[in-house]
Amino acid sequence: MTTKASQSEVHHNGVTISVSRGGQGQPLVLCPGLLTTQADLHELTDLLRRDYDVTTFDLRGHGLSSPADEYTFEAFLSDLDAVMTALEHRSPLLVGHSLGADLAVHYAAEHPGAVAGLVLVDGANPTPEPFLTDADLPDFHAMAEGLQHELEPAKNTPHQILLTPHDFLYLNLQIEAIRSSILDRYQKIDHPIHMIMSTSMAGTSDDARTRWRNQNWRAGIDRLVRERPHVTTSWLDADHRLVLTHAPQIARLIHDTQTPRTLDRC
Repeated sequence: MTTKASQSEVHHNGVTISVSRGGQGQPLVLCPGLLTTQADLHELTDLLRRDYDVTTFDLRGHGLSSPADEYTFEAFLSDLDAVMTALEHRSPLLVGHSLGADLAVHYAAEHPGAVAGLVLVDGANPTPEPFLTDADLPDFHAMAEGLQHELEPAKNTPHQILLTPHDFLYLNLQIEAIRSSILDRYQKIDHPIHMIMSTSMAGTSDDARTRWRNQNWRAGIDRLVRERPHVTTSWLDADHRLVLTHAPQIARLIHDTQTPRTLDRC
């Protein structure tokens, strides 16, 4: 049984970040991805708190955190930095999903010794080809507009997302550019790294573009392992929503593959 989580806030640069902490054991920080809140990740968080002292939070403009004037990669990275700075414990296992995985890699590269290890869930992938070409932009913009309507019912709830379609599109273009050079960041990290990746990141449709995107996703991890052979990987038969659909499997992988190695380093 997990202990009841405590709630707190971290204030930085005019932004209020909602933070929760609960569980017992090795410290673990869970960084959500874009369009994902603490409330969305409750199943995974509860499972992890059986074995870990888990801190998680809402990124700016997400869930119970405040809106902000800026929704850039650097701004979200500052949210993670502020939460890590406020922690009472040192060198936690840092787990990130999607954008949260990219933030975790950048944080670990910029703060040697600050984490015990990384678990990166379906993100921070040095794909050999960009996902968003100029030809994709009209469809992607339409998807962003559609997301706004899908997210409308969550307003004023712990699941709310306050980013606009423009914010979403701009941030994804930023992530594309950042991932093109993320291998350089991996070179600066000497902690254990485990990747938990989806086999169908782009979905399960049989059209050529979806198949290509899924192949490109796997090729990125193959590329990473060639460059950094110490990186270990697990693949789940899932799409990019795996933190929601496969929470028990992810929690078990984190426990089975990370705990022994990171505990040796504490």
